[in-house]
Amino acid sequence: MASKVKVFLVEDDVNFGSVLQDYLEINDYQADWYKNGAEATKHFQKDSYDICILDVMLPGVDGYHVAKEIKSISPRIPIIFLTAKTLKEDVIRGYKTGADDYITKPFDSELLLYKMEAILKRKGVREPINQKYHLGTYTFESDLRILRHGETTIRLSPKENALLVLLLQHKNHILPREDALLQIWGNNDYFTARSMDVYLSKIRKYLKAEPSLEIENIHGSGFILRVKEE
Repeated sequence: MASKVKVFLVEDDVNFGSVLQDYLEINDYQADWYKNGAEATKHFQKDSYDICILDVMLPGVDGYHVAKEIKSISPRIPIIFLTAKTLKEDVIRGYKTGADDYITKPFDSELLLYKMEAILKRKGVREPINQKYHLGTYTFESDLRILRHGETTIRLSPKENALLVLLLQHKNHILPREDALLQIWGNNDYFTARSMDVYLSKIRKYLKAEPSLEIENIHGSGFILRVKEE
């Protein structure tokens, strides 16, 4: 069985870093997270990672310096800058440092995954392994974004897929609304909250044939995917 794609993540914002690490892992990546540039350069080793995601504004040693250090060790490893620095000269400096992509915050988490997949394919790195879940009479293959029920096959959108994975990882426990919004949409404003409600309604519809499954709203907190065990 192929191992998971390993991500070298450098982000000093504790809340954002934690959310991004969780988001990558629910999408079947293995993400090692470092909170400052000095720590990151100390721990990076040749051939130990498949792709890097770096913030630019880091305490002490900035992301550009981290990228140069990484490239001196592993010249072919792909690097994505994920940063709030949006000026043209910052973007150009990022690419000159050897970045394969430069994404500015706030960002679309779904777009990040597509960019990562495209870069990894170009570099010849294997894709994440498939994760299969069994939900009563349903089978859910997260990597393929397929939900099967008998002879019926439902192709999920990337956001439906990510949301169902999150619900499953919090099975019979509360999935905080804010966590889901940040991990999947990258922000938690009114419009994304309404959008998530639409996706939840779709997932409820997809799962309606299985009486042991229920997605419950917990007012002011989030949602629970309740799975009745036999």
